[in-house]
Amino acid sequence: MPSSGSDTVPRVATGRMSRLARMLAGRNPLRRPIDRFEGAVLVTLAAIFGLAVAVAAIVGTHTYESQQAAARLDPAVAVLVQHGPPAGSLPGAGQAEARWRVPGGGERSGVLTTATVPGISGAAAGTRVAVWLNRSGQPAGPPPGQAVMIIYALITGGAVTAVAGVALLIAYALTRHALDRRRLAGWETAWARTGPSWTPQR
Repeated sequence: MPSSGSDTVPRVATGRMSRLARMLAGRNPLRRPIDRFEGAVLVTLAAIFGLAVAVAAIVGTHTYESQQAAARLDPAVAVLVQHGPPAGSLPGAGQAEARWRVPGGGERSGVLTTATVPGISGAAAGTRVAVWLNRSGQPAGPPPGQAVMIIYALITGGAVTAVAGVALLIAYALTRHALDRRRLAGWETAWARTGPSWTPQR
């Protein structure tokens, strides 16, 4: 038999949700039209933020899939036609002529750089080095790891969510400022109308 406290948390959460819904719906007779309008704006902005989160999830998924598509490289072996650059060369600064076979058949030649194939540094002519070839059969940098692609996708989706959140907070702050000015003007008008009747006449 479940204990009496097993459903306490759901009841409390439901009660709070009901009170929030009643507050935003404007059922409180003390709430003015401008307060109801602010509640409607808050609900609208919350809905927009939920939509932004969904869009961010789609963007993050698309980013991950794009990275996977770009990372579809074919491994190959290239043979250096000339000596590679001296060991310790800066990435991208050293290069060497080489030839390699493409997966579809045929042989190609071109220039390998230390940016895409670090193994050419200090290598002698005739050395066989591992390379990655893109869809056009040209050498490319090694594909990123699975963890790197996931982290980049999460960062992209988080950035979209953060930008949307900041924009919506700014929109709410500007709306709240404008509504507060309206409230203050209404209070001043009401006080100008009722204040003299409360102030002792001399």
